[in-house]
Amino acid sequence: RCDSIALDGKSALQGSRGTYTHAQKMRASMTYVFGRIHGLGSYPWQIIHPEMEGSETAPHAIGNPSVSEQVSTYMVSLRRRKVQSGETPTSARAITPRILEDLYDYNHRPECLKSTEFQAGTRSDTKDLHHWGEPSVRCAAQAIYTIAFLCLLRVDEVLRIEFKIKPFVLHYMPDEEAHLCPVRAMGEWIKLSRVTSGYVFRKIASGGRVSQQNAAMTAQQFLEVFRNNLIDINIDPSPYGTHSFRRGGCQYFSSCRRWSLRTICDWGGWSAEFSNMTIVKYLISWNDEPTEAREDFLNPNRGPVQKCYACGRSCPCA
Repeated sequence: RCDSIALDGKSALQGSRGTYTHAQKMRASMTYVFGRIHGLGSYPWQIIHPEMEGSETAPHAIGNPSVSEQVSTYMVSLRRRKVQSGETPTSARAITPRILEDLYDYNHRPECLKSTEFQAGTRSDTKDLHHWGEPSVRCAAQAIYTIAFLCLLRVDEVLRIEFKIKPFVLHYMPDEEAHLCPVRAMGEWIKLSRVTSGYVFRKIASGGRVSQQNAAMTAQQFLEVFRNNLIDINIDPSPYGTHSFRRGGCQYFSSCRRWSLRTICDWGGWSAEFSNMTIVKYLISWNDEPTEAREDFLNPNRGPVQKCYACGRSCPCA
């Protein structure tokens, strides 16, 4: 659906084709299912039937590229064709912990926490640029920021979260990291919205009210809220998008918390199949023993790890 070349090698039917970014999302979904859930990412394409084993006519599967290697090769060629056709993929700028702190501080100002009385059929005549959302809107936005950033999720994945699923174990953070605390963010949102079933983040109706229907907030509605919020803290919103939180969270865990690539991949549910980086194959493998329990990744009260014989430190970031 994203390629201009069909499966038979001929030109695909003319019309609107999916973007390279959409192709990356499709690849990520397939990688998670086949690689992480079924463990088939490193298997060769060719499968030998049991009745043909040992015979001279059996196809030789050894040495064939794995599924992940062939997909990686295809994605490289797809990107080249997209660029030649005029599409230039540009990654959204990563959100930083400092920006999240500024957004948190602004959204918790007294004037931002004050609700206005809603009257059906009326519109606000205020000319204040920063009066674009009710406390419920800012509260929902702050919770979405935090979950997308810490859980390495796309915004559309966050908006589809329902109360019945529990994909991540999250912990209460100290006061100095209140802007990154998922327990605070979710607690404030649930208390204000009073939503306890269905989609966690409901669509925001007119007047900044939380919709009574079980309809999830759309990515377009969130993006408008996010960009308005960036203007509040005097940041140009144009370089940022819904993918900024996932990129920012990955950089935060790598640079600030000093997580290894293995830990980041485990936490984000990403495949560790980096076929073009040979050394990573020796460092990361889905078959290796995990170094720590996944539910303790963000636990601020976890005990010290094994003491390093070289530097003498025993903190997790060592």
